[in-house]
Amino acid sequence: MLSSGGFNQPLSKKRTPYKWFGFKKRVLILGDGKLAHDLARVLVYDRSHRYEVVGVLSRNPARVGTHVVNPTIIGTVDQLYELSEYHQVQSIAVCVEDRRGSMPLDALLDVKSMGIEVVDGHRMYEEECGRLSIDELKPSFLIFSSGFERKPGIMVIKRIGDIVGALLGLVFLAPLMSVIALCIKWDSAGPVLYRQTRVGLHGYPYVLLKFRSMRQDAEADGVQWAAQGDARVTRLGYWLRKLRLDELPQFINVLKGEMSLVGPRPERPHFVHDLRTQIPYYDLRHTVRPGITGWAQACFQYAASLEDSHVKLQYDLYYVKNLSLYLDLKILLRTIRVVLRGSGAR
Repeated sequence: MLSSGGFNQPLSKKRTPYKWFGFKKRVLILGDGKLAHDLARVLVYDRSHRYEVVGVLSRNPARVGTHVVNPTIIGTVDQLYELSEYHQVQSIAVCVEDRRGSMPLDALLDVKSMGIEVVDGHRMYEEECGRLSIDELKPSFLIFSSGFERKPGIMVIKRIGDIVGALLGLVFLAPLMSVIALCIKWDSAGPVLYRQTRVGLHGYPYVLLKFRSMRQDAEADGVQWAAQGDARVTRLGYWLRKLRLDELPQFINVLKGEMSLVGPRPERPHFVHDLRTQIPYYDLRHTVRPGITGWAQACFQYAASLEDSHVKLQYDLYYVKNLSLYLDLKILLRTIRVVLRGSGAR
């Protein structure tokens, strides 16, 4: 038998007209916390051609009529069934933070039996913007969701691709790398290669190689983020960083097994120590080899602050969760586009 909050509830005679010939899916967001706010922003502004957010439901009756981004809070959680039927909703995104004893399970069962899709808000957010919302993410979502698979065959093919790609890169780009080395020596005093300790697979440190793009005394005042228009960057270094040519020596790190062609970009131990204490799930990015390029680099700007690193981790965790050869190829193609545009570098 269906719950008393379901089919037994009287329905309003007046219903919102439904655009049967439209292509937008009508979505009702259940919950009014940060996840609901972030998801509404993504659906309304980023992918508005796919979804129409009809409204948001809150536990607090006093919030009805107020706005979450653009959608209005049109009712309370207890009105889920009635409002879903009234607005002819096709999908319900569950964004309730604390689900213990506060989920309208009977009403959700009723609407699901009516053919309305019930989706976890985290999953919809992940699918729509290519990153994981981590602020209210419960460990159970990561534990019981699909993903995080490391099939031996795929990992072997990925490693073979790394070796072949790194060898081809070193061979075919050797003339260019030689010219870059000579130009670095001519442009400023100091070594051609810059060696820097980074955190790699399983949190183990290794020495990353780059063409030097900053002054030799760039960190005389201590470790710091690279800033927009950083004065420490040399004249040649500006172009090396803009075109990502300073990363080419990392093909050697790939051959040594310390890196992959594609993976989360490695951070320095100093930053990792701070970030892992301030950003949840940060160490999950160390469960795969770091990469010369990655999903965050293809989709997001250069991370030069705690806030940027927070967003960057969302992209990194999406990659770790959905690792596949197809996603690697997609990232490589996007990286080519980013390099040609010269965007995101500092």
